[in-house]
Formats: sequence, C-alpha cells, structure tokens
Amino acid sequence: MIISVCGFKGGVSKTTTAVHLAWYFAGKGSVLLVDGDPNRSATGWSQRGNFPFKICDLMAAAKFSQGIDFTILDTPARPDAEELRAIAEGCDLLILPTSPDALAIEALFQTAETLRSLENCRVLLSMCDVRKQSMVDAARKGIEARQLPLFKSEIRLYTAYQKAALLGVPVYQSKDRYGRIAWNDYTALGKEIESHD
Repeated sequence: MIISVCGFKGGVSKTTTAVHLAWYFAGKGSVLLVDGDPNRSATGWSQRGNFPFKICDLMAAAKFSQGIDFTILDTPARPDAEELRAIAEGCDLLILPTSPDALAIEALFQTAETLRSLENCRVLLSMCDVRKQSMVDAARKGIEARQLPLFKSEIRLYTAYQKAALLGVPVYQSKDRYGRIAWNDYTALGKEIESHD
C-alpha cells in the first residue's frame, strides 16, 4: 500500500502524520518512509533516534520500495491542482492533513473541486485543540458541507509531538504524560485506513 501525506500549507502536522503512520504500519509489515519534503523534517526526526524501518529521499524511493508492504510518502507542502492529481495517481491513499483554523481550511477549500474528483483522497483534521472543540466542530461541518471526503479520526494537539521529534521517537516514547493518549489518535487513524483498504 502506498500512502501519500500532503498539506496545502505548512504547520498542519504533515510530517508528524507521515512519521506516525510509518510507525503504526511497522507493526503490520515492512515499511518505507519516503521524505519528499525539501525541509527533510522526517529524515532529521529519524536521525535523532532509531526508526525500525528504512527512510530515504524521493530520488531513492524506486530502489528501496521493492517488496515493501507499506510506503509512506511525506510530500512537499503547497501543491497546486496539477501536482495534487499527480500525487494522487501515484498512491493508493492521499491524506490531506489540515488544522481547523480558518487559514488552513481556506487553503483546503481553494482546491475543493480537485479534491472531489480524487477518489483516493481524504482530509484529516489535525492539530485539534481540545480547549477549542467548537472550532474543530465548525471545521468538520464546513468540510462535510463541501462534500469532501473526511476521516472520522482527528489528531489532537499535544506538546508531546515536539518532544518526540526532538528525541527522534514516536510520540508514545516521548516520556510526556500525554504521549500515549496522542498515540491513540494515530492508532485510531491507522485502523480507519485499514478498514477502508
């Protein structure tokens, strides 16, 4: 299975999602995490720790993807409509994380027509502040009103992710008191992906 994670703007947990899905699926089979983002954030994360799967850049993906069960691609941010279609054609599932704030949702809506035409695309609400649930609910309603495909799972906002990135580990190994709770969000997302596979 090939999963691409793509964001319309920076800071919507695109790399965090790619890294944690790679960790989730590492428990299900062989995984390759492809760091296609120019910032190389996923590579930096892995270099600070010890990932149980291979990570490579986009240019080496063809070489290392042979015989792999799950390939997770962290794509460059801010794709235009044509790039988005090309990314979607190259994967089984295109995940589009977006935070529930107005600017991120607006960026998502700017390509709403393109998204509706992509059968393998789903929006993921991420960085959801539990103290602002009404904003998260409003974002969900807005996305559903546009008839965009949307995961039921949501990724809540925790500082545990920042600790995990600094340590080079998944969030459940961050030693933060909310690390396990944060991991449960990605476990739920992984199970939702598997149920639609």
